[in-house]
Amino acid sequence: MSDRVFGGIGVVLAIFFIWQATLIQESFIQDAVGPKVFPVIIGTVLGLSSLYFVLKPDPEPSWPRFGGLAEIGFAALVMVIYAMALPELGFGISTAIAAAYITWRLETPPLKAIIAGVSISAGLYIVFRLILGLSLARGPLGF
Repeated sequence: MSDRVFGGIGVVLAIFFIWQATLIQESFIQDAVGPKVFPVIIGTVLGLSSLYFVLKPDPEPSWPRFGGLAEIGFAALVMVIYAMALPELGFGISTAIAAAYITWRLETPPLKAIIAGVSISAGLYIVFRLILGLSLARGPLGF
């Protein structure tokens, strides 16, 4: 039942997305493809994949008990706090704390979780800032 519900919501969103893409106004100076094609492709993929869930759902899942749902909710709250802390603490510190917490909640011992959090933060910083040259939130330590 839950697959069919989410699949139906996905189909409705895909139809809405494609409809909105057809309303994009085109300028007389554009490339050969135009601005509508990519959103229509995304909407089509969303619609087809959602339709699959409507037509061929998986067996009903076994949902976690309240404690498991609370754990998931708290992890989501940590990600919201992470997003709010980025401008204040910067990418490096915020990512290290969030990654360490999530790793710890996945049953890693605390010291290993801290090492993993710092390693994940450093690795992402190297990839995003040094290799790809993207701008990241700077914290009080300058990174």
